Amino acid sequence: MAKVKTLILRAPGTNCDQETAFAFQQAGAETSLVHIGQLIRHRQRLADYQIMVVPGGFTYGDDLGAGRVLSNEIRLKLGDDIERFIENGCLILGICNGFQVLVKAGILPGGKSRQKLTLATNDSGRFECRWVYLAANSKSRCVFTRGIERLYLPIAHGEGKLVADTAVINSLDVALYYTDGQGNRQAGYPHNPNGSMANIAGICDGTGRIFALMPHPERHIRDSQHPRWPCQRSDSKEDGLGIFKNAVAWVRSL
Repeated sequence: MAKVKTLILRAPGTNCDQETAFAFQQAGAETSLVHIGQLIRHRQRLADYQIMVVPGGFTYGDDLGAGRVLSNEIRLKLGDDIERFIENGCLILGICNGFQVLVKAGILPGGKSRQKLTLATNDSGRFECRWVYLAANSKSRCVFTRGIERLYLPIAHGEGKLVADTAVINSLDVALYYTDGQGNRQAGYPHNPNGSMANIAGICDGTGRIFALMPHPERHIRDSQHPRWPCQRSDSKEDGLGIFKNAVAWVRSL
């Protein structure tokens, strides 16, 4: 069986790298925690991996805005490496802060262009930390969400409101939407925890190989992580492990 090598990118302030690595290991991948400085100084090669993940956290303290410093490092110092990685058909996943980074680096929604959208301060004006219901878009090209219908995952962010011009919103490949417990996408706050336009929780690029979401799938990969466990066990179809399994399975199919 071919090895699936996953690079978990780290920077000062990253704090979900270990959980993300564990989730990929449970899905059958080999993982390496790699500081961005190692890539910049060529002590590690992105080309040695098939999956790159920008995990959650508060890189560089989000001092210039969520994910801004790391996105600039990626864009200015690793741009050519990232471009070759994408051209070679590899996968990229961004979670929470990673979503913010991929958007501000111009990697999402895809194409060689300037930043087209952003993730702004939550409408509530506060840090939102709780669980949300999600519905996958069956029409999306997203590799990571194939076969997934619903998810129940935690969120933890202060800047998660996806904002863009209407034309950009309409052009996005939306992979995940915020919903209420019955699957209603128009339920509003608190089901949409940040006021994201069109209730968007996750998007992918045109190939389906670059995906980012604000909720944390790595924090719900088994029953005991469900907030009402053991009184109410989770439906295994609603946990986040499927996202990681899909990525690993897709690489193995090549």
